[in-house]
Amino acid sequence: MIRKLLLATTFLAAPTLAAAQDVQNENEDPNTIIVTGQLAAFGATKSETPILETARSVSVITSDEFIEKGALTLDDTLNYTAGVVGDTFGFSTRGDFPRVRGLNVPEYLDNIQVLFGSYNNARSDIYTLEQVEVLKGPASVLYGQGSPGGILNTVSKRAGPDNLKREIIVEYGTHDRKQVSTDLGVDLSGDGKFTGRLVALYRDSGTQLDFVDDDAIVIAPSLTFDTGDTTITLLANYTDRNSDTAHQFLPLAVSGCPSGNVTISEANVCAGMINQEVDPSLYVGDPGFNRYDTESLSFTLFGQHQFNDTLAFETTARYRENEADYKQTWVSFLGDGTPRTLPDGTAIGRSWYDAPATSDQIAVDTRFRANFNTGGIRHEVLAGMNFQDVNTTLDAAFLYALPTTFNLFNPDYSGGEIPAQAIFDAARSFSESETETLGFYINDQITVGNLVLNAGVRFDDIKSGNGLTTQDDSATSLSFGALYKTGIGLNIYASYAESIQAVVGVDPTTNQPLKPQRGKQYEAGLKYQPPGTRTYITASYFDIEQSNLANPAGLPNAASQQEGVAKINGFEIEAQAAFGDFHFDAAFSYLDTEDPDGVRFPSVPKTQASAWGAWKPSSGSLEGLLMGGGVRYAGGNQSAGTAFLAVNGFAPTPNLVETDGYFVFDGVIGYDFDPFSITLNARNIFDTEYYGTCLSRGDCFPGEGRTVVLRLGFNF
Repeated sequence: MIRKLLLATTFLAAPTLAAAQDVQNENEDPNTIIVTGQLAAFGATKSETPILETARSVSVITSDEFIEKGALTLDDTLNYTAGVVGDTFGFSTRGDFPRVRGLNVPEYLDNIQVLFGSYNNARSDIYTLEQVEVLKGPASVLYGQGSPGGILNTVSKRAGPDNLKREIIVEYGTHDRKQVSTDLGVDLSGDGKFTGRLVALYRDSGTQLDFVDDDAIVIAPSLTFDTGDTTITLLANYTDRNSDTAHQFLPLAVSGCPSGNVTISEANVCAGMINQEVDPSLYVGDPGFNRYDTESLSFTLFGQHQFNDTLAFETTARYRENEADYKQTWVSFLGDGTPRTLPDGTAIGRSWYDAPATSDQIAVDTRFRANFNTGGIRHEVLAGMNFQDVNTTLDAAFLYALPTTFNLFNPDYSGGEIPAQAIFDAARSFSESETETLGFYINDQITVGNLVLNAGVRFDDIKSGNGLTTQDDSATSLSFGALYKTGIGLNIYASYAESIQAVVGVDPTTNQPLKPQRGKQYEAGLKYQPPGTRTYITASYFDIEQSNLANPAGLPNAASQQEGVAKINGFEIEAQAAFGDFHFDAAFSYLDTEDPDGVRFPSVPKTQASAWGAWKPSSGSLEGLLMGGGVRYAGGNQSAGTAFLAVNGFAPTPNLVETDGYFVFDGVIGYDFDPFSITLNARNIFDTEYYGTCLSRGDCFPGEGRTVVLRLGFNF
């Protein structure tokens, strides 16, 4: 503990700094409007280098963009992003579950990881965010442990001389959604050196499921001291959310099967099931028992200092504590798709889960940045250190398949079946984990004429424990990239990057600690912005390999238990353009995945596409009007039923449940008559019923139904 405090004190006390950020490249035409968002020192790449000159695939969604599209959750902000599945498990209230290039990815807030484990954190509210960023592919050189799919980084609203707007927003929408929010910036010194900002909201809202609310209180004040060369910001965030879980684990027997939304191969899981469908938004919990209430408190320090034209220092440090009260009951399933429901709709058994959980974190990310020339070569060297200590606890009781009279076609919510507290206490099992990481990294971006080269290396020391045993791992990660800028606005690039993820445990075959999972990606692509236009197009092809996974079924006598390898490849296209008063964006992605057993990754579509267009007259009698609409498409996804796995020699032939794809349409209409504005957003306009995914274990996850929200704003 002393080591942690010394590290934290050292870096919190370091001189904190930096000059105002210039997001415009020095060679860029100042009259050219960049359609896409901008990266910054506390952004996903930890650099202000424009996306156009970055040899990686990066997507940035600004708050203006996701508000225009009617996003209500972090998942929603990603719906129009290539290579990303925002709502993997349909409509959700417990959290956000995005997949990037087919894989789960860690969520960061201002360069520091913000979520750990499962269901022990408060969900971020998008009103507190300036923008959302997706760095696709391995990012361990900059961030340490992580997924080969990439990272999701969000950027907080915080005080500053350029953030002095004041607004009050009142919203009312579907499911009796009521929200009041405010963003108040103030110049406390009169000269911009000392500024404050308060971001806050109160929400009282139902959802598309009876008994499941989405209530929240968020208070996020910040203070900034800015002298030009030195900037120091302190940001606090208190979030209190009261809800239940929208994931009801609807039985496949009465959801995907009778609806025809799933296709079964090999073994017909739907054969003989009940030929009657429940409403996709059926609540199968108990309102007297279920809850998902979360609370979090965090303090974040941002510091920047510009020593001279060459050297700068940057740091982010955070303390965060979370707690969650999670209780849920659902209709039991065996895990192999077998019906657990009688023909009349009576559930054979209900499972009960009571699992209060906590997490707390102290983290520091600090680095020096040097910009200098050696002859005709330009360098931007980033040398940094990450320290993070995370503790989680879980006090869970799981009661499986208790006898019940609950009927799916005629549900009774009187609460008569809730087990006694003594039964939960007798079944309770306490667990805890602690992960302490220390990483050092250096990255050099080299510019030689029109050629931009990038190389980085990182060394990590990872200490993991579960309260009984501890495990030490060390790892080295590399990344390389090259980008060539042409005179016609077309930049061509190629890159290589690695990821690592520690795995706690002992290999029963070798009797040695499990090795960290490894990821590596090769990517090539182009970025195109014709000079003098507001058009921006990116295209990329990638090939990812993830190794040191659990053994596939076809290797029963392998030399270790980590011979599994997963493979991913695909391509993505994103385009943004503006012509006069019209702006458009479009995305397409194709993903081919193969897990160690040779089957597709579960719940991830092969193809996705989206398009959005809007008209916003800048002059004339219609100035202030906004009209727009978009369409989202996700192809079908699969889930392999391991209980039906039949091994013929070394060739597994798993049972597959395939969930149909879907089209969803969104729209917006609004008018800005300063200082007032009014906006009407509609998501899933035609109220299309679809499932995000159905799993072969026996449950389905409905998608988001139609939501309509009226938004009134006042700027002052």
